[in-house]
Amino acid sequence: MILESDKMDELQLVEEVRLFLRNDQLFEHCLAVAKTAEQLVIDYSEKSVIVQKEKLIAKNTDENLKLIFTDGVQQKEINQFISKSQAFVAGLMHDIGGVYPNHQRVEKAELFGIELLTEEREFPLIIHQKLSKYLAREHFKITDENILSAIECHTTLKENFTELDLIVFLADKISWDGGDNAPFKEGLLTALSVNLQSAALYYIDFIINDGLKVAHPWLLEAKKDLENQLS
Repeated sequence: MILESDKMDELQLVEEVRLFLRNDQLFEHCLAVAKTAEQLVIDYSEKSVIVQKEKLIAKNTDENLKLIFTDGVQQKEINQFISKSQAFVAGLMHDIGGVYPNHQRVEKAELFGIELLTEEREFPLIIHQKLSKYLAREHFKITDENILSAIECHTTLKENFTELDLIVFLADKISWDGGDNAPFKEGLLTALSVNLQSAALYYIDFIINDGLKVAHPWLLEAKKDLENQLS
């Protein structure tokens, strides 16, 4: 449940991000990803509840049946893993590092004391995820480490990713800033009907097979984790 005050805070944050970016196209993308991430939390939570109830029914004990029909108990337990508000804020801020053009990103990262990998110096576009985390923390005063983590790896994902990391990563791909003609979108959405991990692995395999310019180490580590989880 999101309280009225939470909604007001979100609306204020949306306006602050809009004014900060001063770029309508980038802002609209950020807002779209925020809404998609929020919806993924809702969808994933509902699906998790169904799966849990099916498992309890299969066990078919009086205690399990009581749990199934106790209003709100299972939903509450599932929703503890991540909040819609966290997903919205992380999605909204995932690309604020895009305020700096590619040719400035190495310089800005060094100025802010951000550690860069060789692959990031080779392909500065990727640096925006780390710059976004920095700006979320330093400019917008975001202190939730789960939100900051999801912002920082929304392009590449990473080893030992959290559910929030995964949701924002997928939301960014579903609400692709290249428009609705993303070549991977249909397959990604089909994989998403299975689970979040399948969708993420589908996307990573697609871009690697499509001739990825630079294979970021975090992406390759996330791929291994996903393969292990799905094996």
